[in-house]
Amino acid sequence: MDLVIGEDLVPRCWWGSEPEIYREYHDDEWGRAVTDDSRLFEKICLEGFQAGLSWLTILRKRESFRVGFAGFDPVTVARFGEEDVERLLADSGIVRHQGKIRSTINNAARALEVIEEKGSLAAYFWSWAGPEEPPPTEIEAVTEVSTSLSKDLKRRGWSFVGPTTVYAFMQAMGMVNDHLEGCHVREECARARRHVMGINI
Repeated sequence: MDLVIGEDLVPRCWWGSEPEIYREYHDDEWGRAVTDDSRLFEKICLEGFQAGLSWLTILRKRESFRVGFAGFDPVTVARFGEEDVERLLADSGIVRHQGKIRSTINNAARALEVIEEKGSLAAYFWSWAGPEEPPPTEIEAVTEVSTSLSKDLKRRGWSFVGPTTVYAFMQAMGMVNDHLEGCHVREECARARRHVMGINI
């Protein structure tokens, strides 16, 4: 795990240098604290679609996913029926996996239950974020927290939310800050995370 200095002379985490779509994702999205429920729901669903595939594949299809799943509005997606499943299975712009499509519809209904109970998906997910940690020297695929959150989601009826999927979601949404020491966006992500968690900057 090293920093990479790109042609623009900007230091980045090793995975975020190229191709350009990864660089933009690393610089502008990954690790930035997200509290918008639709974005949280979108991301955990897309992480489920990514299982067994590369994240690059999902990034390249993300706009088609957003169109197909109504902007990942859980209220709308929870109402999807068999016609929507067939429509999505015929959509070459997304990953046409029936189990994952049905999982997303199911998870939308489960998300509404969480919102009813906790007030928002953000309130629920961010309650699992722990104290600020030093920059990582190695990045785990699974943590105790992601395992516990995965178990709680499954208890609530969610699917395609294994511990690895959940940890990738936590990293991307800024619940943990796994940007390396010296990465040009690490401190900005840390400040945003502190703000969400109510810590003085």
